[in-house]
Amino acid sequence: MTLLQRLRDLTRSEDDLVADELRSEASRSGCEPVAEGADREVITVRGTVRSVTHRPSTKVPALVAELYDGTEAVDLVWLGRREITGVEPGRHLRATGRLCRRRGGATIYNPAYEILPTS
Repeated sequence: MTLLQRLRDLTRSEDDLVADELRSEASRSGCEPVAEGADREVITVRGTVRSVTHRPSTKVPALVAELYDGTEAVDLVWLGRREITGVEPGRHLRATGRLCRRRGGATIYNPAYEILPTS
């Protein structure tokens, strides 16, 4: 590592360093960046859950977890669920499903998921 690279790393924000680490973890495990996923493509993503919310509805409740992979956030939406044990902020997940891009946001409905150990 050159002196210039070290100085650049010292001036980077904590968020930039975390995003770099998430991107490299996803790449090493063979997952695709959310930012590069095309609409209606089946993708596998990996990242950290930033928030979990419950969207109550008179028809179908939904649990929504925002997953950040270092490139872009994706909403993982489980229809008919109020909670999923282990899916909580700060957890690392790998999720697979069909990416839906609407109104500028990325969403995967009812993804298959795996809770990963925190490194």
